[in-house]
Amino acid sequence: MRRTLSVFLLPLLLASASSAQARTLKEVQASGVLRLATSADYEPYNYMVGGKFMGFEVELGNLIAKNMGLKPVWIKRDFDTLLTGFAKDDYDLVIASHAITSTRLKQVDFSKPHSCGANVLLAKKGGPLTSKALEGKKLGAEAGSINLKYLQKLPFKKEITVFRTTDDAVRAVAFGQIDAVLVDDLGALAAVKTYSKANLVYGAPVWSSPSGMALAKGNTDLRLAVNAALNKVLLNGSYAAISKKTFGIDIRCK
Repeated sequence: MRRTLSVFLLPLLLASASSAQARTLKEVQASGVLRLATSADYEPYNYMVGGKFMGFEVELGNLIAKNMGLKPVWIKRDFDTLLTGFAKDDYDLVIASHAITSTRLKQVDFSKPHSCGANVLLAKKGGPLTSKALEGKKLGAEAGSINLKYLQKLPFKKEITVFRTTDDAVRAVAFGQIDAVLVDDLGALAAVKTYSKANLVYGAPVWSSPSGMALAKGNTDLRLAVNAALNKVLLNGSYAAISKKTFGIDIRCK
């Protein structure tokens, strides 16, 4: 989705991030464990089946840890709270399709981009697929996302339902409870396949940005080590393998 937190949460996040006492690279290496956090609610990027973390970003995180000589340990948090965990030292790295924005870079540091994509409107066939077509429609978006803010700012009447996860919003479109949802283009493609009998379609990109892995502000040594591991998997073919397995294409930033 290239998800971005809504601006009304920024004061809280900035305050939390400023007090972060994250583990240094040396402390992470001494423990032998890389603690990774994700929302596990955004198939096919990150999700859970039978209590097991799965998805492209989970497999990528496992590769990152392996190339750093560390054991990956996964932690689930709500998307809205992921960037505050560094303040409580709950985890070392967040992989949850966070868009890299100038505002967020004031709160946390990011790895180099690990994927690129765009957000599109998803609807049933014949439904609204452009911003102008959303007037008077029932719309959905994930709580705390830039997509929600985008829909709220549209200068006409519409009905917006806020969902806890994007998967919940997509499900609502598939079952005809809302008319459209703004989601990542590859997430939309996955939804079309998952709900094959719902006649879902999606439109042209509404906005796009690269996504990165988040770290506590100022944790430079760990960020550089993560970037080095990411470079390895980009070069040795393992990134391409999991990307093509998941999406059918290589989603690295060109």
